[in-house]
Amino acid sequence: MSIPLAYNLRNLMVRRTTTLMTALGIALTVAVLISILALVNGLRTSLAATADPLNLIVVRKGSESELLSNFARSIFRDVKFKRGIATGKDGQPLASEEVVLVVNLPSATNPNGNNITVRGLTPAGWEMRKGLHIVSGRMFQSGRREVVVGKAVADGYPDATLGKAIKFGRGDWEVVGVFDAGKSATNSEILLDLNQLAADFQRLDIISTVHVRATDEVAADALIKDLTADQRLNVAAVSEKDYYDKQTASAAPVQFIGIFVSIIMGVGSGFAAVNTMYAAVARRSREIGTLRVLGFSRGSILLSFLIEAVLLSALGGLLGCLLTLPLDGVSTEIANSTTFSQMAFEFRVGPQTMAVGVLFAVVLGTLGGLFPARSAAKKEILTALREI
Repeated sequence: MSIPLAYNLRNLMVRRTTTLMTALGIALTVAVLISILALVNGLRTSLAATADPLNLIVVRKGSESELLSNFARSIFRDVKFKRGIATGKDGQPLASEEVVLVVNLPSATNPNGNNITVRGLTPAGWEMRKGLHIVSGRMFQSGRREVVVGKAVADGYPDATLGKAIKFGRGDWEVVGVFDAGKSATNSEILLDLNQLAADFQRLDIISTVHVRATDEVAADALIKDLTADQRLNVAAVSEKDYYDKQTASAAPVQFIGIFVSIIMGVGSGFAAVNTMYAAVARRSREIGTLRVLGFSRGSILLSFLIEAVLLSALGGLLGCLLTLPLDGVSTEIANSTTFSQMAFEFRVGPQTMAVGVLFAVVLGTLGGLFPARSAAKKEILTALREI
């Protein structure tokens, strides 16, 4: 015969102060864990939104990123007319030769400046990036020292707002527009005319990368194999998905440190749960003896106290979820170790993240409540009834 669940709930309510303090300790541990997971989830979501399954990135063989890649501009002509590349609105292949650099801009939080990605591209490059649209101002014009900046750049960097000028290269560049790329990491970039950027940095014959759009997924796989295997070009092609998946490694150290801190805090919270349950066992010795007299087995008592510990930790887990809910959608930045520049994204506190937090709390409660529950179950009836 099992002990009713109402018995456990009543005991938690009677010890409401102790219950609340222990639950808050667990809640703080869970909040730290969920915050780190929300950061990593937000970064992953941003990079996933940037990738299109039909878009390919072509870099020099051996290069880890577009920034570290460079090859002769003449190679673009060979890449452009490969079989399987889709055509754009103008009837030309959807292939964009691009130059990628970084510039330093003072931000609202860092007067010394952060690295921001600057990308020179062609109209085909703009067309390939789905969901990219101007939200204020206008598009830059070819042959002019004009730029359009991502929404995240405009929001975080005072010098990059509409109508102002950004200084890099050989002079000033006027900000003529702000674009929005949804959840994409492209929001952290500055876009401008390829030829104007190449002339400023004396890279008229050198490009960083080529972006191409395949007609379908089969053609995309064939293009990757064809471009990578072509010894004349000495380039490597990769899908945008694979390319941006590798960039989530930027959050790996943060994730490791956050989980490590959560485990350390979890050990402390676990000891708090153990102390709470041991104190409950000591205070309720007569109750335990009475339960045994009424016919409840040792197993029922062990299970009852264990359930009580799990309920206590689950309460802490739910409180931890509530503490982190305001983080959902909050914008932040992280230094991307692949592009050597800042990337803006939003915290994502989703159902799966909260489920992990609650599960973590339940595990803490189970481990923390196991020994006190065994102690309660092992008490002899007469000894328990005699204890005050």
